[in-house]
Amino acid sequence: MKKTGLIVISTYPPRECGIAKFSNHLIGWLERVFDGGLSIQVAAINRPNRPRPDYPSQVTMEIDRDDPNSYEQVAERINGSPDIDVINIQHEFGIFGGRFGSHVLRLTDSLKKPFAVTFHTVLSSPPEEMERVVRGLAIRACRLIVMTETSKGILTERFGVDPEKIAVVPHGILPMPFEDQNRAKETVGLTGRTVLMTFGLLSRNKGIEFVIQSLPEVVRNHPDVTYAIVGKTHPEVIDTEGETYRESLIALTRNLGLEGHVRFIDRFVNDEELLMTLQAADIYVSTSRDPNQAVSGTMTYALGSGRPVVSTAFPQAKEWIDPEVGRLVGFDDPKGYAEAIITLLDDPELRQRMERAAFAKTRRMTWPNSAQATLRTLSECDRTLAGCRYGWPEINTRHVRRLTDEFGMIQFSNMNRPDPLSGYTIDDNARGLSLAVRLLEKTGEPEMEKLAETMLRFLDENGRPGRFNPLVGANRQPVSQPDNSHDDAKGRLVMALAQTLTVRELPERIRTGCRNLLDAWLESNPELESLRGAAFLAKGLTDLKAAGDSDPRLERLISRHLDHLASVFEDQSGGDWQWFEPCVSYANGILCESLLSGWRLFGHERWRRIGQASLDFLVSLTFRDGQYQPIGQKDWCRRDGHRHLYDQQPEDTAATVSVLKTMSAIDPSGPYGEMARLAFEWFLGRNPLGQFVYSVATGGCYDGLGEHAVNLNQGAESTVAYLTARLDMER
Repeated sequence: MKKTGLIVISTYPPRECGIAKFSNHLIGWLERVFDGGLSIQVAAINRPNRPRPDYPSQVTMEIDRDDPNSYEQVAERINGSPDIDVINIQHEFGIFGGRFGSHVLRLTDSLKKPFAVTFHTVLSSPPEEMERVVRGLAIRACRLIVMTETSKGILTERFGVDPEKIAVVPHGILPMPFEDQNRAKETVGLTGRTVLMTFGLLSRNKGIEFVIQSLPEVVRNHPDVTYAIVGKTHPEVIDTEGETYRESLIALTRNLGLEGHVRFIDRFVNDEELLMTLQAADIYVSTSRDPNQAVSGTMTYALGSGRPVVSTAFPQAKEWIDPEVGRLVGFDDPKGYAEAIITLLDDPELRQRMERAAFAKTRRMTWPNSAQATLRTLSECDRTLAGCRYGWPEINTRHVRRLTDEFGMIQFSNMNRPDPLSGYTIDDNARGLSLAVRLLEKTGEPEMEKLAETMLRFLDENGRPGRFNPLVGANRQPVSQPDNSHDDAKGRLVMALAQTLTVRELPERIRTGCRNLLDAWLESNPELESLRGAAFLAKGLTDLKAAGDSDPRLERLISRHLDHLASVFEDQSGGDWQWFEPCVSYANGILCESLLSGWRLFGHERWRRIGQASLDFLVSLTFRDGQYQPIGQKDWCRRDGHRHLYDQQPEDTAATVSVLKTMSAIDPSGPYGEMARLAFEWFLGRNPLGQFVYSVATGGCYDGLGEHAVNLNQGAESTVAYLTARLDMER
């Protein structure tokens, strides 16, 4: 099957240029997020009179910036290539040749294939020749991408572009965990300092001198301040004036006696260095002198790293910098800089709130999300792009390991930081045990064996019949709960123990411990009334018996609990409502899956009929417009017709993936395997918000999908649910 071909027209690394870096990130994340159906090339724009850059293999075409014929020749190659279906032009006036970059119109006039233009600069009052370029691109393009609502407003109001033609896709930012500054400061040599920071390629429109002029007042109030200026001088500036701007900043620093408070980091930093450097900042200072600058990638990156920002009031800053994340100042205003910086430095608690707010505000802008949004827009130029499959991220156990201390798996997190005060639960440690042994079997990581032993020890101490403690507090003492809340946890515990024993290469200590604890439960002859508790127990014991365990108690317990489920279904269902309860709530897939698994093993037709009917009903509720949309936990789905869409939960998605994978094994020719893929892609952005629920930066999973935002906490239940579903996709 032919892949849809995309070509991006832009500057490109190794050229040191902000647009080049942007395009490199965009392409890298498109390839990372979508592993099938998409082929990407680059047409790179070269500076004149320079050696040809050593481009990567993606660069298949090159444009000589100042040669008009070069644009037409590349257009002819694109038109004649069967491997290119759609074009994305990254537009900044200065990267194209001709007056105000007018040569780009030679390219677009010659193109016979659909193209979209990403505008990095949109001016409200451009010169006439610049306006002609923008209008020419806007008329010819099938779609326009801008990075702020302000830019969209200018295109619609000033240039008369149909707003339906314009998509707002924020400038992408590198995904990163939320971290404090201490480790980063140590890494970059700023331990013990209060750090202000500006980064980016230096040029005179940066306005850094006005921040330096503000520093005497700042230092009088906060003597430990260091202002770090990170970045090389812009190559175009080097060509015209050398290092005179940097030298003027150094001279100004010396004249003001600030040598101990200003540090120049004179290099083009890579992504890893950039993240660490940004995380060392207490305040980021965005210094643009251009009142018409549409977007600052550097300010966007700073917000994305969770830094409070003091910025001049250019359009993007006015749109994004509110009192929750920073302060705006006037242009060329040392006094304004000093007042804003001192205000933030005087109030550490305010800065901490700003850090969290800035980080939360920018999660929709991370490159995985930005790449998805870009592809959705490009797919309106070529609909075959809409069918691109998501790639499965590599398995990352970092957050699971971070959540687990020497006592057990911690229940909740504040963002990606485990919250020990939330305590420990049987549910999470049972899930965690099952996951750890599956990961041990797949990856062979010794750390997974240690985690499994830790969780098994927790379960043995708190999960025996007669002394069952479903919640243990931070003081590691049981927290009393009503007895009627225990069945789900009991069933999940039995399921985890039984499924752990099905792992072939299981360390003997873990096998013996699981067997002893499971035998205690089998001996107690449990009778769980909770529907999910019964389903968990039956599913686990069914898996164990299918793996060859001959214990006669298994069949008796399986039959008792599946017959209980079947009887409840027959009592509650009727007409269009084919479900076990008056509402569809959480972990729904396990109810169907337990019956289907039981039927596969024992052949009871009643279980098959009910398992199939309930699954088809669940599918009818949760698959809409090519997306899986789990039942909203805020108020669930009720028999009276009320169906709440939010808060969507990872646990319910994982349960759906599991049952659909089971059903696809029963009926390989049916739609269930494809539906399992769609359900798993909910974690990766195929959801109503178009955002990742899985964090590629931490290996954790966010706690839910709300109507307007993702819940950024990464607790145990959510993280284990994602990783379990990720493993299930390989079943």
